[in-house]
Amino acid sequence: MKALLIGGTGNISLSVSRLLLEKGWELTLLNRGSRPDLVPGAQTLVADINDDAQVRKALSKRQFDVVVQFIAYRREEVFRDVNLFSGITGQYIFISTASAYQKPPRNYLIDESTPLHNPYWQYSRDKALCEKLLMEAYDMDFFPVTIVRPSHTYGLTKLPLAIHGGKGCWQVLDRMRQKKPVLIPGDGTSLWTLTWADDFAQGLVGLMGNHRAIGQAVHITSDEALSWNQIHKVVADAVGAPFLPCHVPSDSLSMAESYDYSGTLLGDKSNCAVFDNAKLKSLVPGFTAQTRFDQGARKVVEHMLNTPALQVADPAFDAFCDKVVDIMRRAEAEIALL
Repeated sequence: MKALLIGGTGNISLSVSRLLLEKGWELTLLNRGSRPDLVPGAQTLVADINDDAQVRKALSKRQFDVVVQFIAYRREEVFRDVNLFSGITGQYIFISTASAYQKPPRNYLIDESTPLHNPYWQYSRDKALCEKLLMEAYDMDFFPVTIVRPSHTYGLTKLPLAIHGGKGCWQVLDRMRQKKPVLIPGDGTSLWTLTWADDFAQGLVGLMGNHRAIGQAVHITSDEALSWNQIHKVVADAVGAPFLPCHVPSDSLSMAESYDYSGTLLGDKSNCAVFDNAKLKSLVPGFTAQTRFDQGARKVVEHMLNTPALQVADPAFDAFCDKVVDIMRRAEAEIALL
C-alpha cells in the first residue's frame, strides 16, 4: 500500500509515519524537508504544498492508495487539494479538529452527528468550512474523502495543559517546580479528553485504505475523560511538585490583552469534551486508546526534563500568571470579608 502524508513530521503525524513504516507501507512525505532524519525509511518530496507548480512537478506520474492532509486550514487549500489529488489517490483523509463541534455542546457526549458550530474560534470555523467543501466534492464527484477529527492529541514534546504562553508548556512545568500556582480555567471541574499520539496513529492507520470510511467523518480520541484539576494534579505528581491551582473564570481570561484565549478557552478548553468513539470502533474493530494520561504525562515530563532544547523559558507568561494569581487572591480575600 502506498501512502502520501502532507506533513508527516509533526506532533500527530510523526507517530502515523512511524506506524505506517512499521506495518510495511510504502511511505512518501511531502513537506519542506526540514526534518528528514525523523522518519528514516520514508521517501521525502521536498516541496511547498502552497506552490502549485512545484507540487504538481513533484507528484508527476505518481499514484497513491491514500493521501493524508495534516496541514490544510482554509477552504481554498482543500479546494486546491481536490483538484490536485482527484484521480491519483483512492482515499484522501483530511485532518480536521474536534474543536469544530458545537460550543457549548448541547449534549455532554459528543458524537459525529453533533453540529459543527463554534462562534468563538475562527480556526475551528475554517476547518468546518473545509469539511463542507470536501463533502460537497464527495457528493458531487465522489471525491474519496474521509474526515478525521482529533481532540487534544499530545506526544513527547507537547504536554497538554489548559493555559500556557506563546512559547509552549515548559513555563507551566517550571512554575510547578518552583511551587508557584498554575492557572486553571473555571473551577477546574469541566471534563476534558486527551489522546496519546501513538494511540491516535493506531486509529488513523486503521482508517487508511478502509473503503467503509470513505464519505465519513470520524473522531479519534481516548475514552478517558479527566477534569482540568485532575489533569494538572497528574502533571504536578509527574514533576514531583504540589498541586497549587489558581482557578480563574474563562471569560475573564479571554479579556486579557496580552494573550488571546477567547478561541482556545471559550471555543474549546472551558467546555466539557467527552466523546463517543463507537463509530471509530465500528470502522476499526479492536481499536482502543491504551495510554492513560498519567502514563503519558510521566513520559512527557521525563523527556522534557532531560531535553534542554524543550525547556524554553517564557518570562512574560510567568509574569502574567503572577499578576493573575495576585488579582484572584485579593478578590478572594475581599469576598471573604463580605
